[in-house]
Amino acid sequence: MKVKIKKDKKIHEFNLINNWSDVTLETYARLIAHKKGNNTKDAIELMKTMSDIPEKFAKALSLHDISQILSNMASLQALDDTELHNIIIVNGIEYGFHPNLDEITLGEYADLEHYIEDGYEKHLKEIMAVLYRPIKSRDGKKYTIEAYDSNIEERVKAFNNMRANQVQSALVFFYSFGSELLMTLQSYLMEAKIKPLMTDSMETSLTSGGGSE
Repeated sequence: MKVKIKKDKKIHEFNLINNWSDVTLETYARLIAHKKGNNTKDAIELMKTMSDIPEKFAKALSLHDISQILSNMASLQALDDTELHNIIIVNGIEYGFHPNLDEITLGEYADLEHYIEDGYEKHLKEIMAVLYRPIKSRDGKKYTIEAYDSNIEERVKAFNNMRANQVQSALVFFYSFGSELLMTLQSYLMEAKIKPLMTDSMETSLTSGGGSE
């Protein structure tokens, strides 16, 4: 994508991203932060990050032009494929998305819940580092990943280079599943609380309700 900027009576041409897959997780996190605020400095930084426009030229753009450019970037995002990327390669290492979320451990879910509640946009790398882990073995489309031990620092650093479209599809998939899992957990916990109360109530009733003939 090209953009032309007139400055000092000259027309200068610059490049913007062509595909949403060109955007890294790090840039995507900044884009989310920008959408939540109204900071011209953030807008300029985004322009510099998602294009080769120098700051002095970005400042020469009107607010309308910047808004239009960011809108075009959003359009690229909307056109991107949202299918889950089960296997990704980051810095030459192959990672697999959790192959069976039905068997997610309490530790994994607790960490994910913490990152989401604290503001998922601040913890995209951490969330991805829980959901994606190095592949131990692979047979065609089937694979196994390393066990989760909360030691995610190395993956967190590496996942700055993960693609934004990979992050988005993983979030959509997890949130869809996570909502169902949360309802199941809430149902289970409610049942676990109610059962003892019902048992106590029944025992009390049987003990005090002997009756007379």
